[in-house]
Amino acid sequence: MPPVVFIMIDGLRPDVITPERCPNLTRVLTRGASTKRATSVMPSITLPCHMSIFHSVPPTRHGVTTNDWQPMARPLPGLVDVARSAGQRCAFIYSWEPLRNLSQPGSLWSAHFRATADNLPDGDKSTATIAAQVIAEERPDFTFVYLATVDTSGHEYGWMSDGYLAQAVRVDGELGRVLAAVPDEGVVLIQSDHGGHERTHGTDAPDDMLIPWVIAGPGVKRGHALSTPVSLLDTAPTLARVLGLTPHPQWEGRCVDEAFE
Repeated sequence: MPPVVFIMIDGLRPDVITPERCPNLTRVLTRGASTKRATSVMPSITLPCHMSIFHSVPPTRHGVTTNDWQPMARPLPGLVDVARSAGQRCAFIYSWEPLRNLSQPGSLWSAHFRATADNLPDGDKSTATIAAQVIAEERPDFTFVYLATVDTSGHEYGWMSDGYLAQAVRVDGELGRVLAAVPDEGVVLIQSDHGGHERTHGTDAPDDMLIPWVIAGPGVKRGHALSTPVSLLDTAPTLARVLGLTPHPQWEGRCVDEAFE
């Protein structure tokens, strides 16, 4: 199986993405299958969204409805747990500590955490540096890279403000550092968890709910605009396909088969 890198750009609205602001992300869109109208879940908040991404069930199922984690009343394995059961090595590089609960204890092969999510403007620099090193030198089967500061700038300056847009430019540069470390045979999936409006998010308004979603690499259609709807719930089943895994039967999302050749 090819190495898989999953990159989260927290709080990135799709209308931010232009070749001038985000040249690295634009290049991935050009060589992959993508949509700028994928949908988040309600509430469109970071931890509920990530629980839904990794477990392919909505917050009404996993029970996390704020940024305070709660154990599931009826636990089910997430993507990392399924990969670990298949003997695959999974790595997390992240800067927001609550994400530690996205997998069950013992499922991660490697974890790198540094609390830089609130550090503007350079909070993602160390994350990208470590991620590039891990991907290039340690070559996990699956790597999750969490870039936090676009969201931080939204809360600080307001979504679509000059400060927010400037931070998106900086983070796209850090994204380029990570992408440069991905081997030619690797598959990359990049998305956001939610958008935002004013200095907040969490509603069902389009500004909060619409997100970019793109997958690129061998076996993926090049320059393809996805016509079928894509949800956060579809990320884990899609990554499972690339990793050669069988999705858990209780996952509610679907593989985005249209993305593949």
